[in-house]
Amino acid sequence: MVTFASAFIFIMERYSVINEKQKREIVLLRGRGCAYRRCAFCDYHLDCSPDDGENYALNAEVLSKVTGEYGELEVINSGSVFELDGRTLDLIKCKCRARGISVIHFESHYMYKDRIAQLRREFDGFTLKMKLGLETFDYDLRERVLQKGIKDDEPAIIADGFDEANLLVGISGQTAAGMINDIELGIKHFERICVNVMCENSTAVKPDPQAVSAFCTQVYPIYKNCTRVDILIKNTDFGVGA
Repeated sequence: MVTFASAFIFIMERYSVINEKQKREIVLLRGRGCAYRRCAFCDYHLDCSPDDGENYALNAEVLSKVTGEYGELEVINSGSVFELDGRTLDLIKCKCRARGISVIHFESHYMYKDRIAQLRREFDGFTLKMKLGLETFDYDLRERVLQKGIKDDEPAIIADGFDEANLLVGISGQTAAGMINDIELGIKHFERICVNVMCENSTAVKPDPQAVSAFCTQVYPIYKNCTRVDILIKNTDFGVGA
């Protein structure tokens, strides 16, 4: 998860290379914006434009930086891959073919779960790794506080169709034991997980110092070297965002 200040006064970094654990290039593209737009903790959707032409021009410039050095590309945007314009999706395919990239990581909200199979068919010849913005397996926290819009409760059902998941830590009410439980369930039901420490943004949900401290002192040391777990202490640790 990448969060943004509401005024967008900062320069956005949209291309980077991840050189640790699962090595890959990463691009932050721009789409029409998150169609769900009700997550209480997220202002990510502010990085958007209703103009598909302007979005494509920006995305083409960003994708021109992709080299294919690791054969993998992670594509994130202001919401879900399904909110990128068609020309951008076609350009991703062309760029990946030209650069010898065989594995593409996309993000999607749970509400698009039934469209993932078709997306995989449209990207025939590539291995797609679909990442879910899950945040936590704790149903009450996820739905009553964070308002994620994921009504299923069984981890196996939630994970069906997805390969990876984002988890969020550092929120009021979370404990070290609870965060460890989330990570262990994530490792069990997904190929990879990305743990994001809650950072200050323009929403009413703020980082809880006690929960952040509990994560950093009691949880982070356990998983910092786990090759299946990415950990973002700051939301720009992948090198993209603002």
